Amino acid sequence: MQIRRAVEGDAEALAEVHHRSRESAGGLIPPAVHPVEALHRFTRDVVVPHREAYLAEDHDGTALGTLVLDGDDVDWLYVAPEAQGRGVGRALLEHAKSLRPNGLALWAFASNHPARTFYERHGFVAVRETDGDNEEGAPDVRYVWGGHPEATDPATGASGHR
Repeated sequence: MQIRRAVEGDAEALAEVHHRSRESAGGLIPPAVHPVEALHRFTRDVVVPHREAYLAEDHDGTALGTLVLDGDDVDWLYVAPEAQGRGVGRALLEHAKSLRPNGLALWAFASNHPARTFYERHGFVAVRETDGDNEEGAPDVRYVWGGHPEATDPATGASGHR
C-alpha cells in the first residue's frame, strides 16, 4: 500500500471511497444529506484543489482509503469496505499525525462506536459533544490528539476549545 497526495484525476476515486464507506456503515452514521453526484462535484471542485487530500492505494492502484486534512482537522478518513481491517485507517491516521505533529482534531458521530474506539485507541481524546450541530443533525463528538489547541491542559484543567 502507498499513500500519496491526490491529484485532480483522483477526485472520483476519493468520492467513491467516501460514499461506499458511509453506505457500508449502515446505522452507525446517519445517511448523507447530499446526493452522490453532489459529493463527486464537491470532491472535484473543493476537496482536491483546496484541501490536503490523500489517497491510499493498493500495489495495483486500487483505491483503499482517503484522508482529507483541512488545516489541523481530519476532515475525512474513510476506508473502502473491502479494505477495512487491513491497517489502512491506521496508516492514514499515522500519515496525518506525521504531517501535523503538533496536533490534530476531528469530529466523529456519537453513534459511530467503531470509529470512536479506533480514534481513542490511537491517542485521540474526546473534548466535547454536540447534540447535532452538523448537516445531518446527529450528535457528534470532538476529538483531539497531541498538542492541539482544543486539548485540555492537564496542569490547569482548562480547555482550549472554542
